Amino acid sequence: MECVEINPIGNFDSWEPSKLEELEKNQISESLGQHLLLENANIRVWKVLLFPNERLPFRRSNTDSCWVSMVDGLAITRWDNGKITLLRFKKGDSIFWEPENKHTAFDLENIGEEPSLFHIMEFKEQTENPKTLDMESPL
Repeated sequence: MECVEINPIGNFDSWEPSKLEELEKNQISESLGQHLLLENANIRVWKVLLFPNERLPFRRSNTDSCWVSMVDGLAITRWDNGKITLLRFKKGDSIFWEPENKHTAFDLENIGEEPSLFHIMEFKEQTENPKTLDMESPL
């Protein structure tokens, strides 16, 4: 996955007023994707399907996640700090995302000519020590 910064942190001059208004009104979802495919004690698996020119509104990224592209495509993402990134991805590309702070917000807009499809594995924060595999006992 190729990520190219097209607008620097702190520069909101090129932003559309509607996107700034979303952030100002704190219209930010806590769900990383559109459709929850699986959830257990450790992970959530999300599906994101965006048709050309469709946009996933701002989301808050509180935990580590892994994004996998299921198709080739082109998208932009806006960050709540002003940065805008152009994303070029190929089928099977993946990226591990570790948010710098627990309140990072972003959106995702398909600017390609074909639908974009991602699967996102969101790693839940562990509240207790994870169980370790006892190598002496059979699975």
